[in-house]
Amino acid sequence: MKDQKRMLMDLMEWGTANENIRALLMTSSRANPHAYRDVFTDYDIEVFVEDLDYFLSDDTWMKRFGESMTTVPLIPRENEGWITRLVMYMDGTRVDFQISTTESLEEIAELEELPPHYDLGYKVLLDKDQIVEGMMTPSNKAFLVKKPTQDEFQELVNSYWWDTTYVAKSLWRDELFFAKYMLDNVMRFQYLQKILEWSLGIRFNWEVNPNKCGRWFKRYLDAETWEKLEATYAGADLEENWNALINMNEFFMELCRDVGSELGFECPKEVEMNITNYLQKVRELDPEADEIEI
Repeated sequence: MKDQKRMLMDLMEWGTANENIRALLMTSSRANPHAYRDVFTDYDIEVFVEDLDYFLSDDTWMKRFGESMTTVPLIPRENEGWITRLVMYMDGTRVDFQISTTESLEEIAELEELPPHYDLGYKVLLDKDQIVEGMMTPSNKAFLVKKPTQDEFQELVNSYWWDTTYVAKSLWRDELFFAKYMLDNVMRFQYLQKILEWSLGIRFNWEVNPNKCGRWFKRYLDAETWEKLEATYAGADLEENWNALINMNEFFMELCRDVGSELGFECPKEVEMNITNYLQKVRELDPEADEIEI
C-alpha cells in the first residue's frame, strides 16, 4: 500500500498539472485528528473542477495512481452534481474520489455551518483559486453521540421488545434467514447499537464518537461489557440463535436500566417481564402446535 506522504504528493502533482482541477480536499479518517488509522485506512479525496463532463467520459486519469484492481461504479455517472469513483489499486491502496464543480465548493465555503463530513475534519491539498480560505474550521463534533430525549429513549426500548417477537416466531418456524435479519440487522444496529452509544455517551460526558455501526466499540467498552456483546452473536444453529436472543435481551435490559437511571428515564419493567415470558413460551412450543397459551 502506498504511504500517505507519497499518495498526497501524487495527488497534488496531478491536480497542479491539470488546469481543469481547481481544488483537492481530503476528508474522513485521514483528515480527522481524532480518528484511528491503520494500513487499511482509505483516502477520501474530493476533486473540484471547472468541467465535470470530462470525468463522465474518460477514466484514464485513475491510472495515474496505479493499476486498478476494481472500480465502483463501473460506469461513471453524475448524481446531483457529483461523480463517485471508488478505486482499489493492485498495491492495496484504496481511494474514494468524489468529483464536483468549483461552484459546489463555493457553496460549501459560504455555509455558516459545515456539513457533517467536513466538520469531522478536512485537509486542503490544493486550492488554486483560494476558495477554501473562507471555510469554517472543523469542530469534530458532528458525529459525537447525542443525549436522547425521553421520547427517543422510550420509543427505542418499546420497539426493541416488539421486534424480539419476530425473532422468536421465525426461529420456531425454522426461518433462519429472516430470524438472522431481525436479530443481527434490525435489533443489533437499530436498537442495541444505539443504547450502547448512549451508555458510552454517559461514560465519556457526550464527547465520544464510536464511528458508524459500532466500528470502534471494542476500543471504548470495558472487557466485561465486550464479553456480553460477544455473547449476542451466533452461527446457523437454531438453539444458538435462541441463546443469542436471550443474551441480547439480558444485555439490553442491563443497558436500559443503567442509561435510564443516569438520564432519569423509566424502563418498562412490565413489558420486559411479559415479553420475556412470551419468548420462553415460544421457545418451548411444540413445532407442530396449532395454538399457544400465554
